[in-house]
Amino acid sequence: MQFEVLQKEMIAAMKARDKARKDTISVLVSAAKKSAIDAGCREEIPEDMVDAAILKEIKSVKEQIETCPADRTELLEEYKARLAVMEEYAPKMLSEEEVKTIITEKFADVVATKNKGQIMKAVMGELKGKADGKVINQVVSDLCK
Repeated sequence: MQFEVLQKEMIAAMKARDKARKDTISVLVSAAKKSAIDAGCREEIPEDMVDAAILKEIKSVKEQIETCPADRTELLEEYKARLAVMEEYAPKMLSEEEVKTIITEKFADVVATKNKGQIMKAVMGELKGKADGKVINQVVSDLCK
């Protein structure tokens, strides 16, 4: 996701007077800016940095949903609405089959060792941000059996 597109979406939500959507997109913009400032690149924020910030915020909202008490329905609905908006901007993640294909094709020599730690170390550099860590871990575990 390009940072400029995210900012334009926030402005569009402001013009539409959609406060909940604007607030959610604003959180994503702020997270992207913060990670860019931490990395020392204020002007040109790379797409992968924006995507990483979006994924981090999605993970945070999912944790909020999981830890929210069931009797707090209004708060739970707010979190779910926020998650739905954030997922619109999330990068497309690889499926389990795609991850398995990439690992078996590109990392066949490492997979042959059956050492899960070595496989994860080699694979994560390639797939970080492109696939969910839990999916990668599951595929690697299946391959090590």
